[in-house]
Amino acid sequence: MPLRYASKAENYTDVLKATLATDAVIGSTASTHTPGSGYVLLHHVMGETDGDRGIWSYVEGGMGSVSSAIGNAAREGGATIVTNAEVLLADGTQVHSSVVLSNATPYKTFMLSHPDAGPQHMGTIHIGSERMEEIDSACQDAVNGSPSRRPIIEMTIPSVLDKTISPPGKHVINLFIQYTPYKPIDGSWEDPAYRESFAQRCFTLINEYAPGFSSSVIGYDMLAPPDLERVIGLTGGNIFHGAMGLDSLFLMRPVKGWSNYRTPLRGLYLCGSGAHPGGGVMGAPGRNAARVVIQDIKSH
Repeated sequence: MPLRYASKAENYTDVLKATLATDAVIGSTASTHTPGSGYVLLHHVMGETDGDRGIWSYVEGGMGSVSSAIGNAAREGGATIVTNAEVLLADGTQVHSSVVLSNATPYKTFMLSHPDAGPQHMGTIHIGSERMEEIDSACQDAVNGSPSRRPIIEMTIPSVLDKTISPPGKHVINLFIQYTPYKPIDGSWEDPAYRESFAQRCFTLINEYAPGFSSSVIGYDMLAPPDLERVIGLTGGNIFHGAMGLDSLFLMRPVKGWSNYRTPLRGLYLCGSGAHPGGGVMGAPGRNAARVVIQDIKSH
């Protein structure tokens, strides 16, 4: 009996380790044994909501509401906002400014139905990562050039708390999938059949934990790494605007000598996730960059 209880306890420990470890690899093609993955875990839990640390929040109306709030505040301050237009406009129009803060990636800057929801549905649901070995195996698939055979999935259900984003009786589910190469060697994200095959692979894995999940899906939108680059401007599909390894953090973000938000081009500053302290919806890079811009303007 003592051995039986010990074994059960060890299994619980494995699940706890693997659950925490997923936040150490999200947004990177790295395994749990990659040096620096511990910082990525810290980065995910160091924020706070209403004074509670390590808490994730859902934004009513979807994440676009954050941009709308920032935009409204800017307009109240006298700013003019132009959307659906790159800095170098397609029609040849030029926009002149003595100061430019770029929230694009560093690369792009310079290179041009479910049951009634309960409390258990309000957090992040981890799927396919009950042991550290499973995470490492999924990572190795991507390192070898193929999407993970058993992907690591983080599922959230924002419609549990935000009723404005789904019809009555229906839900919106977000799936963050690790690991998917930008250019897989066994197919192309441009191939509809290849995309559908991977989507069904993810749904089938979820079925193991929530039987009948795939049959409840009435529609989905899939953003593979090239889609994230094309639609949102995330170079390489990286949500952090660049890897968050030890060689690209703190004084090395995005590269050595540029961590103070200034760039070699006078008047051009980096204020996005590619700048210190990195990715996440926290606004720290933008706030820090704004302070540097104000300091430079006053000094001149």
